[in-house]
Amino acid sequence: MVSRALLPALRARLAGSSTSRLAEEAAERAAVAVILLPRADMLEVLLIRRADRPGDHWSGHMAFPGGRRSADDRDLLATAIRETKEEVGLDLTTSGDLLGALEAVPAVARGKKTGMVVAPYVFVLHEEPVLSPNHEVVEVLWGRLASMIDGSIDTTIDYAHEGVSIALPGYLVGERIVWGLTHRMLGLLFDEIRQCAMA
Repeated sequence: MVSRALLPALRARLAGSSTSRLAEEAAERAAVAVILLPRADMLEVLLIRRADRPGDHWSGHMAFPGGRRSADDRDLLATAIRETKEEVGLDLTTSGDLLGALEAVPAVARGKKTGMVVAPYVFVLHEEPVLSPNHEVVEVLWGRLASMIDGSIDTTIDYAHEGVSIALPGYLVGERIVWGLTHRMLGLLFDEIRQCAMA
Protein backbone atom coordinates (compact mmCIF):
# COMPACT_ATOMS: atom_id res chain seq x y z
CA MET A 1 0.00 0.00 0.00
CA VAL A 2 2.78 2.46 0.86
CA SER A 3 5.17 2.42 -2.10
CA ARG A 4 6.51 5.17 -4.29
CA ALA A 5 3.73 4.30 -6.75
CA LEU A 6 1.37 5.96 -4.28
CA LEU A 7 2.97 9.39 -4.72
CA PRO A 8 0.93 10.62 -7.73
CA ALA A 9 -2.35 9.84 -5.94
CA LEU A 10 -1.14 11.41 -2.69
CA ARG A 11 0.08 14.47 -4.59
CA ALA A 12 -3.32 14.82 -6.27
CA ARG A 13 -5.16 14.35 -2.97
CA LEU A 14 -3.11 16.96 -1.10
CA ALA A 15 -2.75 19.42 -4.00
CA GLY A 16 -3.96 22.84 -3.03
CA SER A 17 -4.53 21.87 0.59
CA SER A 18 -3.69 24.44 3.21
CA THR A 19 -3.73 24.70 6.95
CA SER A 20 -7.07 25.02 8.68
CA ARG A 21 -8.46 28.14 10.30
CA LEU A 22 -7.59 26.44 13.58
CA ALA A 23 -3.90 26.93 12.76
CA GLU A 24 -4.22 30.43 11.36
CA GLU A 25 -6.27 31.72 14.31
CA ALA A 26 -4.34 30.07 17.15
CA ALA A 27 -2.52 32.34 19.57
CA GLU A 28 0.65 30.26 19.27
CA ARG A 29 1.49 28.54 16.00
CA ALA A 30 4.11 26.09 14.83
CA ALA A 31 4.76 24.00 11.73
CA VAL A 32 6.60 20.80 10.91
CA ALA A 33 7.81 19.14 7.71
CA VAL A 34 6.73 15.56 7.08
CA ILE A 35 9.51 14.62 4.66
CA LEU A 36 9.09 11.54 2.48
CA LEU A 37 11.93 9.80 0.67
CA PRO A 38 11.34 7.23 -2.10
CA ARG A 39 13.91 4.49 -1.54
CA ALA A 40 13.78 1.50 -3.92
CA ASP A 41 10.04 0.81 -4.07
CA MET A 42 9.34 2.09 -0.55
CA LEU A 43 8.55 5.39 1.08
CA GLU A 44 10.38 6.45 4.22
CA VAL A 45 9.84 9.42 6.50
CA LEU A 46 12.45 11.57 8.21
CA LEU A 47 12.38 11.61 12.00
CA ILE A 48 14.56 13.47 14.45
CA ARG A 49 15.23 13.05 18.15
CA ARG A 50 15.09 16.38 19.89
CA ALA A 51 17.88 17.37 22.27
CA ASP A 52 17.15 17.44 25.99
CA ARG A 53 16.50 21.08 26.80
CA PRO A 54 14.95 22.72 29.87
CA GLY A 55 11.58 24.28 29.13
CA ASP A 56 10.98 22.23 25.98
CA HIS A 57 7.70 20.29 26.32
CA TRP A 58 8.98 17.73 23.82
CA SER A 59 12.56 17.49 25.06
CA GLY A 60 14.13 14.20 23.94
CA HIS A 61 11.09 13.15 21.89
CA MET A 62 11.02 11.76 18.38
CA ALA A 63 9.62 14.41 16.07
CA PHE A 64 9.52 15.96 12.62
CA PRO A 65 11.75 18.94 11.85
CA GLY A 66 9.87 22.09 12.77
CA GLY A 67 9.15 24.70 15.39
CA ARG A 68 7.36 27.89 16.32
CA ARG A 69 6.43 30.50 13.76
CA SER A 70 8.74 33.49 13.72
CA ALA A 71 7.54 37.04 13.15
CA ASP A 72 9.65 37.04 9.98
CA ASP A 73 7.94 33.96 8.52
CA ARG A 74 5.51 34.82 5.72
CA ASP A 75 3.25 31.94 6.75
CA LEU A 76 3.37 28.52 8.44
CA LEU A 77 4.76 26.87 5.32
CA ALA A 78 7.72 29.26 5.53
CA THR A 79 8.11 28.21 9.16
CA ALA A 80 8.34 24.53 8.25
CA ILE A 81 10.91 25.24 5.52
CA ARG A 82 13.03 27.54 7.71
CA GLU A 83 13.02 25.20 10.70
CA THR A 84 13.97 22.21 8.56
CA LYS A 85 16.98 24.05 7.15
CA GLU A 86 18.04 25.20 10.62
CA GLU A 87 17.61 21.83 12.32
CA VAL A 88 18.90 19.34 9.73
CA GLY A 89 20.53 21.50 7.03
CA LEU A 90 17.99 20.51 4.37
CA ASP A 91 16.69 23.17 1.98
CA LEU A 92 13.24 21.98 0.97
CA THR A 93 12.89 24.72 -1.65
CA THR A 94 15.54 23.01 -3.78
CA SER A 95 15.63 19.42 -2.49
CA GLY A 96 11.94 18.57 -2.37
CA ASP A 97 8.44 19.19 -3.64
CA LEU A 98 5.54 20.26 -1.48
CA LEU A 99 2.64 17.80 -1.71
CA GLY A 100 0.33 19.76 0.58
CA ALA A 101 -0.79 20.23 4.16
CA LEU A 102 -2.40 17.88 6.67
CA GLU A 103 -4.98 19.01 9.18
CA ALA A 104 -3.47 21.15 11.94
CA VAL A 105 -3.19 19.52 15.36
CA PRO A 106 -3.64 21.14 18.79
CA ALA A 107 -0.49 20.42 20.80
CA VAL A 108 -0.81 18.60 24.11
CA ALA A 109 2.02 18.28 26.61
CA ARG A 110 1.83 16.33 29.86
CA GLY A 111 -1.83 15.68 29.25
CA LYS A 112 -2.79 19.35 28.91
CA LYS A 113 -3.43 21.61 25.93
CA THR A 114 -0.58 24.06 25.42
CA GLY A 115 -2.50 26.63 23.38
CA MET A 116 -0.24 25.88 20.42
CA VAL A 117 -1.47 24.50 17.12
CA VAL A 118 0.94 22.63 14.82
CA ALA A 119 0.55 22.60 11.03
CA PRO A 120 2.13 19.60 9.23
CA TYR A 121 3.32 20.05 5.63
CA VAL A 122 4.15 17.01 3.49
CA PHE A 123 7.17 17.06 1.16
CA VAL A 124 8.77 14.45 -1.07
CA LEU A 125 12.51 14.57 -1.74
CA HIS A 126 14.17 14.26 -5.14
CA GLU A 127 17.00 12.13 -3.74
CA GLU A 128 18.51 11.03 -0.45
CA PRO A 129 19.94 14.11 1.26
CA VAL A 130 23.07 14.75 3.25
CA LEU A 131 21.83 16.01 6.60
CA SER A 132 23.65 18.31 9.02
CA PRO A 133 21.78 18.33 12.35
CA ASN A 134 22.25 21.36 14.59
CA HIS A 135 22.42 21.50 18.40
CA GLU A 136 18.63 21.01 18.69
CA VAL A 137 18.82 17.54 17.13
CA VAL A 138 20.74 14.59 18.60
CA GLU A 139 19.71 11.91 16.10
CA VAL A 140 18.13 11.55 12.67
CA LEU A 141 16.64 8.38 11.25
CA TRP A 142 14.35 7.17 8.48
CA GLY A 143 11.24 5.13 9.22
CA ARG A 144 9.43 2.92 6.71
CA LEU A 145 5.85 4.05 6.25
CA ALA A 146 4.73 0.53 5.30
CA SER A 147 5.89 -0.88 8.63
CA MET A 148 3.97 1.80 10.50
CA ILE A 149 0.74 1.59 8.58
CA ASP A 150 0.56 -2.23 8.57
CA GLY A 151 0.96 -2.42 12.35
CA SER A 152 4.14 -4.49 12.32
CA ILE A 153 6.04 -2.01 14.50
CA ASP A 154 3.16 -0.93 16.74
CA THR A 155 4.13 -0.59 20.38
CA THR A 156 3.18 1.35 23.48
CA ILE A 157 5.00 3.66 25.84
CA ASP A 158 4.20 3.91 29.55
CA TYR A 159 3.40 7.51 30.39
CA ALA A 160 2.89 8.72 33.95
CA HIS A 161 0.09 11.27 34.26
CA GLU A 162 -1.14 12.53 37.62
CA GLY A 163 0.15 9.45 39.36
CA VAL A 164 -1.36 7.01 36.86
CA SER A 165 0.60 5.03 34.27
CA ILE A 166 -1.03 5.13 30.84
CA ALA A 167 0.00 2.98 27.87
CA LEU A 168 0.12 5.32 24.88
CA PRO A 169 0.38 4.03 21.28
CA GLY A 170 3.57 4.41 19.30
CA TYR A 171 5.79 3.00 16.57
CA LEU A 172 9.10 1.29 17.29
CA VAL A 173 11.51 2.77 14.73
CA GLY A 174 14.94 1.27 15.28
CA GLU A 175 15.43 1.61 19.01
CA ARG A 176 13.21 4.70 19.33
CA ILE A 177 9.50 5.01 20.06
CA VAL A 178 7.56 7.54 18.02
CA TRP A 179 4.55 8.60 20.06
CA GLY A 180 2.43 11.57 21.10
CA LEU A 181 2.08 14.49 18.71
CA THR A 182 4.24 12.93 15.98
CA HIS A 183 2.27 9.67 16.18
CA ARG A 184 -0.97 11.65 15.79
CA MET A 185 0.33 13.49 12.72
CA LEU A 186 1.48 10.24 11.12
CA GLY A 187 -2.05 8.97 11.68
CA LEU A 188 -3.37 11.92 9.66
CA LEU A 189 -0.95 11.05 6.84
CA PHE A 190 -2.05 7.42 6.94
CA ASP A 191 -5.70 8.47 6.73
CA GLU A 192 -4.86 10.27 3.48
CA ILE A 193 -2.92 7.27 2.19
CA ARG A 194 -5.84 4.94 2.91
CA GLN A 195 -8.16 7.26 1.02
CA CYS A 196 -5.77 7.14 -1.94
CA ALA A 197 -5.79 3.34 -1.83
CA MET A 198 -9.59 3.26 -1.82
CA ALA A 199 -9.96 5.64 -4.74
